[in-house]
Amino acid sequence: MVKTAIEENTFNQAALILEQLAAHYPQAKTALVFNNPYQLFVATVLSAQTTDEQVNRITARLFEAAPTVCDLSAMKPSELEPYLKSCGLYRHKSRYLVEAARIIAEQYGGLIPDNFNELIKLPGVGRKTANVIISSAFGKPALAVDTHVFRVSGRLGLADGKSVRIVEDQLKEVIPVENWTNAHHWLIAHGRTVCKARKPLCSGCFLAGLCLYAIERGEH
Repeated sequence: MVKTAIEENTFNQAALILEQLAAHYPQAKTALVFNNPYQLFVATVLSAQTTDEQVNRITARLFEAAPTVCDLSAMKPSELEPYLKSCGLYRHKSRYLVEAARIIAEQYGGLIPDNFNELIKLPGVGRKTANVIISSAFGKPALAVDTHVFRVSGRLGLADGKSVRIVEDQLKEVIPVENWTNAHHWLIAHGRTVCKARKPLCSGCFLAGLCLYAIERGEH
């Protein structure tokens, strides 16, 4: 299928942006601390409305008490809650994690599913969580869209969707599949250090000349 001039320009623009992101954030990766898929599963569920740093503090204690899926499945939500009290929505997350652990123990032999469609069936798991697990725990191509990815990709002009699902689909159209996971980490790194939510540092941004948001504001 032949691309239109507009589509070709979008692909070229995306390629230039990705090249710059790769050069500036070569070591970008998840800030969540984990040693296996189970630990990443728990950490990612906890990360909603909670900083990665806080999640790491929580899981350091939690994994001593519940080192495996089976250990977690044997707990009651009320027993898990004290470990999660410094986490946003901790009561909901306690229930989700225990319920998910029981399903994983009973239906998957205690192993975290490496299949997206199976993961999103689990309590507390949405598209972002499932994509993070697929990519970071199992090394499969996936593109998780969190608040940073959603905001930065919109400002750059890589996507203009109004929902996470649409933005995910749009990004997959312009980013080669082999860069999906890296792009997720690059966009997060840029969102945390430069393209901040309230006060983006456009005047000093290395992407200002390629960024729709900066160009429209006259800051390129």
